Amino acid sequence: MYTFHTLTAWIEEMRLLCTPDKVVWCTGSEEEYQAFLQLMVSEGKAKPLNPIKRPGSYAFFSDPSDVARTENRTFIACQNPDDAGPTNNWVDPDEIKKTLKASFRGSMKGRTMYVIPFMMGPLGAPVSKIGIQLTDSLYVVVNMRLMTRMGSHVLKALEKGGEFVPCLHSVGYPLEKGQKDLPWPCAPIEKKYIVHFPEERMIWSYGSGYGGNALLGKKCLALRIASVLARDEGWMAEHMLILKLTDPNGKYRYILGAFPSACGKTNLAMLVPTLPGWTVETLGDDIAWIRLGKDGRLYAINPEYGFFGVAKGTSFQSNPNAMHAISKNTLFTNVALTDDLDVWWEGIDGPIPAHLTDWQGQSWTPQSSTPAAHPNSRFTVSTKQCPVLAKEWENPEGVPISAILVGGRRPTTIPLVHESFSWAHGVFMGSTVGSEITAASISNNIGQVRRDPFAMLPFIGYHVGDYLKHWLDMGKKTSPEKLPRIFYVNWFRKDDQGHFLWPGFGENSRVLKWIFERCEGNVQAKKTPIGYMPYLKDLDTDGLVLEKGALKTLTDVHSDVWTQEAKDIRQYYEKLGPKIPHELYEELDGLSSRLK
Repeated sequence: MYTFHTLTAWIEEMRLLCTPDKVVWCTGSEEEYQAFLQLMVSEGKAKPLNPIKRPGSYAFFSDPSDVARTENRTFIACQNPDDAGPTNNWVDPDEIKKTLKASFRGSMKGRTMYVIPFMMGPLGAPVSKIGIQLTDSLYVVVNMRLMTRMGSHVLKALEKGGEFVPCLHSVGYPLEKGQKDLPWPCAPIEKKYIVHFPEERMIWSYGSGYGGNALLGKKCLALRIASVLARDEGWMAEHMLILKLTDPNGKYRYILGAFPSACGKTNLAMLVPTLPGWTVETLGDDIAWIRLGKDGRLYAINPEYGFFGVAKGTSFQSNPNAMHAISKNTLFTNVALTDDLDVWWEGIDGPIPAHLTDWQGQSWTPQSSTPAAHPNSRFTVSTKQCPVLAKEWENPEGVPISAILVGGRRPTTIPLVHESFSWAHGVFMGSTVGSEITAASISNNIGQVRRDPFAMLPFIGYHVGDYLKHWLDMGKKTSPEKLPRIFYVNWFRKDDQGHFLWPGFGENSRVLKWIFERCEGNVQAKKTPIGYMPYLKDLDTDGLVLEKGALKTLTDVHSDVWTQEAKDIRQYYEKLGPKIPHELYEELDGLSSRLK
């Protein structure tokens, strides 16, 4: 157990292991943040952007080997391999500690060890957690300041009691005396390790400086370790957006959404509805911590303090609120630069410039054969800069959830929207979510569909079967009418020519309106073998131009196609092993019999 009283002893132990030249405790102040940025500029590790076009903003460029979460180098270290399950890379904790201690030994030579006290969740929230990250990367420090509640006030909170999650990180590139540093130091891919010790509530990350591998408050603590804490403490840590949807009469509901990477999660969180009088405000775009309130309803907080969004495809057309948020005081990673030092990426608004400097520092023109920005280029910005931030976003108690959306990128089979028959059926739907593989994770299977239960496949800190059982168990802790309704949405259905049938973006507000009305009990739904679906008259399509027959195709349920889907789900469950809860097999059997 790591507490305030063991903090200095742990830091001293890690200092002796990593042998930095000095140790700096981060205060989290604005002055410190600006000083760190200027230090990186002087070292050639950060580039200040055009102060008129992009004030207070900087660009960073990573090593080409260090551009995404390295899932094949991400491990769960627990005593029993069965506790990690088939979706995680298991390692023996004692063995991996030997390997990592050898890697960390002297890894910070010639560098500074920064101590980052940070909190996930608002101060005083029932499920907020404290982490202490040690790192030799200033890039990590400045990003963590935007992404978490970081600083001396966290140490004061820790001193009053409670535990912290120890997070050790090094880029794995020690410097000999007089040796010149690299613009982006890191270790070779086979030497990278992102290791979680769920039984000890501890994270060790070595060799990568990139986002999810190095900002240990994000996926590592807020999902992989938090999912274990949540199971043990009776709450949920989920890869979900939180939005507030308000109708023209001022009535509002809070909605969660679980979507795999590159399925429009940030776009939906900051949606600009096309329907008059409807508004969407965001409380978070990536992670939700959910607990049972005294009234028996589920309440959610966003444990993060910033957005770490994919730049590619972000534009005023796709996400105007994100574009406003990143207009100043933003850190960009692996984007392209215009000749006047503004940022550019594929999918941004306006004509393609005649000349750019690409993310690898090379001269780029529209005739170049490679993308100007990396497909997984990122922006890091404080949540407070979002122009549609809901006033409740820092409420320590969280907000009561009316609906949970799940969805992936499926060009066929899955209709535009359907609702579960029950909580258990909704968990079944969430367990079967599939999506095309994207550039956000290193994989050779881009374009293929992979099942991604509740968009948590890379982030569950324990066995996926136990995780799904925890979902079912949470539903048994309260009465069914107090639980959120669960909906499966699919904005990505295509016609036979490969064209999207649904326009998406702001038009998704039409689907949100139907979901809102279902939660209010204002519209009936059609019972189909796969769930409740809207009657076409209840989907608001006023002013919407669709291809002829598109709406029918978007709401079709073909029994032969779904029979094959059910077979695929059964094979998937069998592959995951005997821990898949019997209730989910019962839901699958029910689907198969209804299709007959």
